[in-house]
Amino acid sequence: MKRVLLGMLTPSSNTALEPITQAMVAGLPDVSAHFSRFKVTEIALSPSALAQFDDSEILRAAELLAHAKVNCIGWNGTSSGWLGFERDMKLCERIRAATGIPATTSMLALNEILEKTGVTLLGYVTPYRDDVQRKILANYESLGVGCAAERHLNLQDNFSFAEVEPQQLEEMTMDVAKAKPQAIAIICTNLRAAPLIKKLERATGLPIYDTIATVVWKSLIVAGADPKRVTGWGSLFQKVA
Repeated sequence: MKRVLLGMLTPSSNTALEPITQAMVAGLPDVSAHFSRFKVTEIALSPSALAQFDDSEILRAAELLAHAKVNCIGWNGTSSGWLGFERDMKLCERIRAATGIPATTSMLALNEILEKTGVTLLGYVTPYRDDVQRKILANYESLGVGCAAERHLNLQDNFSFAEVEPQQLEEMTMDVAKAKPQAIAIICTNLRAAPLIKKLERATGLPIYDTIATVVWKSLIVAGADPKRVTGWGSLFQKVA
């Protein structure tokens, strides 16, 4: 059986995406996920916070993943949500040029999913600050995706995102669902939300797209593996071609 190796670029202070990603692919004996970190400790719009996402640091981490001959390199992060989606497009081009390996990101995958499923009215759940949240909503408005409702926690320290209790994430998602969006996006790869998706989709009747799941979904496709083989993690893997 040919191995499928998924490379994931990981914020240094993130403690959620690695175990969740591993759990998502645990039922696929031919698939494994491999991680490379670079410094990210806070999410804000200050110059120091924005400088964390300088491409040179990310490219160094990507080159380390290339040593493992991964089939795809995924930026398992959501920074283009507030920096602008073109940043992720350029990053993927630079990763491909530097390593010869195709690349994707959590946010580009989410945008592809929204386009494929025709979503124009979205609900948002994030841990971010007010100003970061406004940037995300504005960037989606520019894509023609309106906001039905949103909840955010006004947190800045990246490590703190993983400390948010699952019950609080459930409550936020259920609250957003009351506005009847076409789908809900849980945006942040350091929230412990993905294991809740199957339960929340049953409770709300809505598709819910978590940004750890979106990059795994797209990475599998890029690597030539069928995402439908991932079960128990929500409708994304089963219903979005």
